[in-house]
Amino acid sequence: MRVTISELKQMKQKRERISMLTAYDYSTAKLLDESGVPLLLVGDSLGMVVLGYESTIPVTMDEMIHHTKAVVRGSKRAFVVGDMPFMTYHTSTTDALRNAARFIQEAGAQAVKLEGGVTVAQTVEKVVSCGIPVMGHIGLTPQSVNQLGGFKVQGRSLSAALGLVEDAKALEDAGAFAIVLETIPAPLARIITEQVSIPTIGIGAGPDCDGQVQVVHDMLGLFSDFVPKHAKQYAKLSDVIRSAAKEYVSEVAEGAFPTAKESSSMDQTLVDQLLAELDVQRAVRDFGVTG
Repeated sequence: MRVTISELKQMKQKRERISMLTAYDYSTAKLLDESGVPLLLVGDSLGMVVLGYESTIPVTMDEMIHHTKAVVRGSKRAFVVGDMPFMTYHTSTTDALRNAARFIQEAGAQAVKLEGGVTVAQTVEKVVSCGIPVMGHIGLTPQSVNQLGGFKVQGRSLSAALGLVEDAKALEDAGAFAIVLETIPAPLARIITEQVSIPTIGIGAGPDCDGQVQVVHDMLGLFSDFVPKHAKQYAKLSDVIRSAAKEYVSEVAEGAFPTAKESSSMDQTLVDQLLAELDVQRAVRDFGVTG
């Protein structure tokens, strides 16, 4: 049975820290699920770390649904959250409901995530009222990176900090079951965490959130274009993969791979019969010999 929203809320009440990682494919989701990660986010960050886009903005609903299906198939216990991409919930409540429903009904996710606070609170409330759990996301919201002027720490001024507190409370009042706090000062994240009764999940928001989320490619050292300040590399798989690939290329070039161990055998009598038959066929084709 998968982790439930009630369990996540109980973890906050018991001061048990919540871990969340992104996942974008079956194999990774299976490994993370088997490792005990309770929350898997199919983030629109797949646009950058999987699809090679410059930002998350070009990611489409069909791409998100495709990857979410794979993650759901790869996990058994983790609570799977699908990230609603740019402009799939901004134009109308009808669009928001339709797209959120696709994550639940078509992809099999247990919840969706929306970026924004006060500005999307009414949309969140409507989606939740239709039975679709919503995770909020405030602070640095990547879908608004052009408006924010880049990937910068948010909430540094008094007015901005107050605004984020208001955003968090608006999301809680709208029925969100958790809130991602991205790239905000640690003291502000602590205050917000104390001000709301639902779990806060930090990324670049310090140690006092109820939980933490990382992009799995950053955590495993798979994405080598850049390493965010908030990321800790628990492994450097990019080096391992490069080394393995180079060794493979070398062995293929030298004829050292594959060996008999990686090959299938065939009875020599059958081989001889096959060659004899091919000789007959060649003779018929080239010289018209029969009998």
